[in-house]
Amino acid sequence: MPPATARTASRRACVVIDVGNTSTSIGRWDGRRVTAVSAVRGGLSASPDDVARALDRAGARTAGAAALASVVPSVNAHWSWYLRRLYGLKLEILSHETPLPIAVDYPHPRQIGADRLCDAAGAAARHGFPVAVADFGTALTFDVVDARGAYVGGLIAPGLPVMGGYLHEKTAQLPAIDLRAGSPSWGDSTVHAMQLGARVAYRGMVREMADFIRRRTGERTVFCATGGYAAWALEESGIPCSVEPDLTLFGLGVIWSGAHPRRK
Repeated sequence: MPPATARTASRRACVVIDVGNTSTSIGRWDGRRVTAVSAVRGGLSASPDDVARALDRAGARTAGAAALASVVPSVNAHWSWYLRRLYGLKLEILSHETPLPIAVDYPHPRQIGADRLCDAAGAAARHGFPVAVADFGTALTFDVVDARGAYVGGLIAPGLPVMGGYLHEKTAQLPAIDLRAGSPSWGDSTVHAMQLGARVAYRGMVREMADFIRRRTGERTVFCATGGYAAWALEESGIPCSVEPDLTLFGLGVIWSGAHPRRK
């Protein structure tokens, strides 16, 4: 039998999992912060071996709980099986019915993506409110917690992968490119024109969305960002916005701790 201190630490630690369309992030929540963050390919294509290695890196063998936020419901049962079969952990899946540390003022809470709830809860915990968080993933989402501390929705637009992929898929001659591979100063080739067009257009879209939110919520609104394309999109954009790669997992940990106050 392990010593009491080890059991206590294990009981407090929670494996937090954010399943997205493009990638899945996994970390370890200890009641204050997220550590041991790793990633596997998106929720639809992660291999069992990749999943097991990522969960091991997150310390699943010594954790006392596991929580999941997923935008790919079809794979939730697989994650539940992994955690139960490999580590003896019951997976808690975040939904609109999970107790939250923020109020929700939204006509149809069932429609809110789990990642958006995590982003909002994490941003409010770190920055107070009003706060807006941009998540740069397959989709670009802005979510807002107003001055009352209530989640009130936000904006959703195509993400950078969708913008780049659509041009290639729907045209006969435009190539598939890595939009983050370079930063040309002028569109002197097809690839450079596509890279530059995406960068300028995407930044313009982000600025317009941020300005729209600020007009509705006030100048005091703090902006923060997360997601794989956040740093790329915000570089030299002039938007005062901190980039926080662990924000979604942090928010999931905050929500889990609030639902289990005795395990903090």
